[in-house]
Amino acid sequence: MTQKEQRERLGRNDLDLEDELINEATATVTEGAKRLNRKWPELIVTGFFGGVDVGLGILAMILVKQATGSAILAGMAFGVGLLALKLAHSELFTEEFLLPLNAVIAGQANWLQVVRLWVVTLVTNLLGGAAFAWLIVVGLPDYHSVLTDMAAGYVDQSSLSVMIALSLLAGATITLATRMQQGTKNDVVSAIVCMITGLLVIGFGMLHGAINAIVIFAAMFAGADISILQFLQWFGIVIVFNMLGGLLIISLPRVVRTRRVLWGVRKGRISLEELEQQSS
Repeated sequence: MTQKEQRERLGRNDLDLEDELINEATATVTEGAKRLNRKWPELIVTGFFGGVDVGLGILAMILVKQATGSAILAGMAFGVGLLALKLAHSELFTEEFLLPLNAVIAGQANWLQVVRLWVVTLVTNLLGGAAFAWLIVVGLPDYHSVLTDMAAGYVDQSSLSVMIALSLLAGATITLATRMQQGTKNDVVSAIVCMITGLLVIGFGMLHGAINAIVIFAAMFAGADISILQFLQWFGIVIVFNMLGGLLIISLPRVVRTRRVLWGVRKGRISLEELEQQSS
């Protein structure tokens, strides 16, 4: 028996591909097309509340950090914000790169829509996060020192290479965590993934432009010695390597393994409806 015959015998489809990969391709293309074809109001509000939801995680993080002094416990507390993103169907920049990529490759959207999604999500994340950061600073003056110390830890890196590596790790970790959550319908498993992701990102001091920016905004509102120019220089480096981490390390390899399905949909050799039937 040839390898092709063996794969077809073990699967339920005629694409010479594992059923799990068919399911992944179908789900990502469908969901990616929905996100890319959102109208402007929905896109803006979704991104804005992504920043607010992350702000909720930061609120929990600084509470635990000041009470315990533990970055690990603070990171697990931050996972509440990541869980809020999932349950509230908000969107965080770098959270999911695979969905729009698969939708475009499958011919269900175009690159201009991808740019629109990424730019609007990033800008509205920052706006929502800044608004929530201002509320934290005004309402919780006892936590200014914690915010200032954490912001200084993000901005003051020992070297450019360390900064780049921590940015790549953050982009890859957040993107992979989102893929893991999409692989389960169990809310308990999703909550565990969020807590572990928060533990890793915050506990290791990884650099994530959209997440760390909210802490830095809060510190700046509280009077920290961080200038706008200093923030923009930091942000410009971090956000680029967050994208590279999510795209190159996590998303593109997954595109490669489902490329035949995506290209088949694009060329009209199989429809999304047929894929959904095969994956059901």
